[in-house]
Order: sequence, then C-alpha cells, then structure tokens
Amino acid sequence: MKHGGIVAAAIEVLADIETNHRPASAALTAWAVSHRFAGSGDRSAIGNLVFDALRKRASIAWRMGADTPRALAIGAYAHCWGVGIDRLEVAFAADRHSPEPLTDAEKIALRTGSLDDAPDWVKGDYPEWLDPAFATAFDGHAAEEGAALAVRAPVDLRVNTLKSTRDKVMKDLTRFEPAETPLSPVGIRLQPGTGPGRSPNVQSEAAFRKGRFEVQDEGSQLAACLTGAAPGQQVADVCAGAGGKTLALAALTGNTGQIYAWDGDRHRLAGIHERLQRAGARNVQVREAGQPEALASLAGKMDVVLVDAPCTGTGTWRRRPDTKWRVSEKALEDRKADQDAVLALAAPLVKPGGRLVYVTCSVLPEENDARVAAFVAADPGFAPLDPAAFVAAALLPEETKARLADPALATGHGLQLTPRRTGTDGFFVSVLERR
Repeated sequence: MKHGGIVAAAIEVLADIETNHRPASAALTAWAVSHRFAGSGDRSAIGNLVFDALRKRASIAWRMGADTPRALAIGAYAHCWGVGIDRLEVAFAADRHSPEPLTDAEKIALRTGSLDDAPDWVKGDYPEWLDPAFATAFDGHAAEEGAALAVRAPVDLRVNTLKSTRDKVMKDLTRFEPAETPLSPVGIRLQPGTGPGRSPNVQSEAAFRKGRFEVQDEGSQLAACLTGAAPGQQVADVCAGAGGKTLALAALTGNTGQIYAWDGDRHRLAGIHERLQRAGARNVQVREAGQPEALASLAGKMDVVLVDAPCTGTGTWRRRPDTKWRVSEKALEDRKADQDAVLALAAPLVKPGGRLVYVTCSVLPEENDARVAAFVAADPGFAPLDPAAFVAAALLPEETKARLADPALATGHGLQLTPRRTGTDGFFVSVLERR
C-alpha cells in the first residue's frame, strides 16, 4: 500500500475505535480480517500510524483544531512521521485509495498549528481529568513527563542468566543492532521502528525459543532487582500474572530457595507454566490461582513478598497508548480497592524482618504513595524503608545504584521511575519491612 492508502486505513481504524469503544488491537485485527489483501508490512504501518495518533491525540487535536479520526490520522502522519504538507499532498494525489484532499482549514492547521499556548495536559498528551494528579506527581514537569510517555518505546529484553549471558544474547541478536540497557545489568535494548518501520520481532528468534531472554521493560527488570530477593530465599509473587517478574526472580535467586507464584485471576496465570519450562526455572511452585487459601501455608514464612499490583497502567502508555484515553475515575477507584485488598492479602505471608515489596506500573500518587500510606496506617507492623536503603541493598551495579539514589526519584514512600527520568516505563517501587 502507498502512504495515502495507509492514512485512509488509519482513519477507518480510528473511527472503529471511537464508534465501538474497543481496544486499538481489536480494531486493527478487525480491519485486517476485512482487508486480506494488505500485507504484513502494510498492517504494521497502519498500526504504527494509529498508535502514534493515539499517543499524541491531545496535542494533534489541538494543532488540527479537531479530534476526528481524519484529523488525528493526518496530524500523526504530518507531525509524528515528519511529513511536510507538500509531501502529504503529493502522497494523497499519488494514491487512488487516499482520503479526500486536504481542506483549506486543514492546510492552515498543518502550517500554523502550535502548542505554545496549550495547557500542560495537551502538551503532555494525557487526559485532562488527570491534570491535578500529574501536577502533584511531577511538580512543575507534568507536560514534560507526559510527553515522554507519548513516544514509541524501545524493545527491552531481559537476559535469562539461568541459560545465557548478555554478551551471548547480544551476539545472537546482532542483526538488530542491540545495545546494553543503561541501568539493568541483564538488559538489552533494541530501538523501535520509525514512521512505517516495524519494531524488531524478537519472539521469532531461536534464542527466544530456547529461553535465553524474555521481553521485559528495563523498569520491570529493575523492580525485580529492588525486591532484594537473593539465592536461597523464600519468595512469594502474589500477583504473578503471566510470570514476567516470577521469571526474573528465579534468575535472581539462581534456581535456589523457593518462589511461589499466585494470581487472583486464573486466566492471567495460565501461560506461566510454558514460560517457566522454556526459561529453565526449577525453583518456582505455582499455587492454585483464584484461591486465596492456596497461600495459607506460606503465612509468616516468606523472606520477600512481591505485590505487583493491578493498576491503571499509566506508566505503560508508550506501549499501550489507547488505554490512557479509556482510563476513568471509576477505573482508578476500582484499582485502588484492588491494591488495598492485595496488600492486605499479602502482608501475613511476610516473616518478621522480611520485606513486602509493592510495585505498580503507574505514575499516579493515588495508586502509589497513597496506597502505601493507607496500608501502613492500617497495619503499623510494617515500616517503609528509605529508597536509598533498599537501592543500596539491591543486587545492582554501583553506577546503577548511584543513578537510582537520585533524590529526584524518591517519593514519600518509594521510588518513581519514568521515561523522562530513567528512560524506562513508569514504575513505582516501595519496600516495607515487617517489624
């Protein structure tokens, strides 16, 4: 497909998302099913344009003077893909599948649209109703932090040290031009595609099938390291989901001690067994999902209990941009209730002197510091550790510890990672010690 047809297809998909209120991935799949002539490269380009439009929806709409699917697709093509108005008109004229020619109003908007007078939520491309939360979280840098969450994310990999080393995996992936992640000692970073270009599809690589690495954002890798889990310890991952951090914990403990994986949703946990087998993780015991009583025998015995809590996912907007326009005040309230409940469930598992580690992929204080404060108020048997203390104790290189010890990353009760501050997804980590 030529670029005019790609823009037209993106308009169709964005209209489907708006009309049917469904996730972008579902709308893209539906479009592909009804347009089987489109090749994989075409589908990838269309998806890129749709996701770029959603990443920068507020700022594009401001510049274009409209929030319609057409305005978003044309604006993303011009501003995100760097196509000037003259080239855009040529692209439209060269393809009979293009949208209608640009109107005079659209030409003016493309030439003169500016964010100079835009409010922070527009410059930062986040929902207006979250402006107070962003202002609280980022103290004068809400627009910059939001903008960093509105660009394409790199593809981060975690080397599985149970099976390989970073040098070996980088050699396996030479054709992708891999680089070491700046902070994680076991991370590899691949750059995302630009414009219509695809991001690397590493899950089809032999090294992935052999369990030598997992796809995992550097922030998630660091969160696992900051638990302080060490060889020989007893560790519970009570929101294990598909097992990303469980696998990281297995590698950190060197297949020694015992890790107990559990989740309240059996569907989320269903895929963990295949991943454990591929990774060669032998010290993981999967407890019956959805049954809290399956954790009863662990009470008071765990050195580390990880609560990777369900949240709004505001820290992952680079990868799932459509979710930021679907998050609602009710969804936030529901997640806060879930977070309080899972902390209460996990706390009894921690032995005296052990650690309860609370993690979210959120940047909202209501889901982070506020939840820790509420938990400690209800259970004074736990005390949050100073971030500098749990960073110093983590199994991380000294240069990484120095970077994470930056006071700018510390919050009231934890550590906040963001794309702007650390180049990672947005992750919050708080470590509490049982007195």
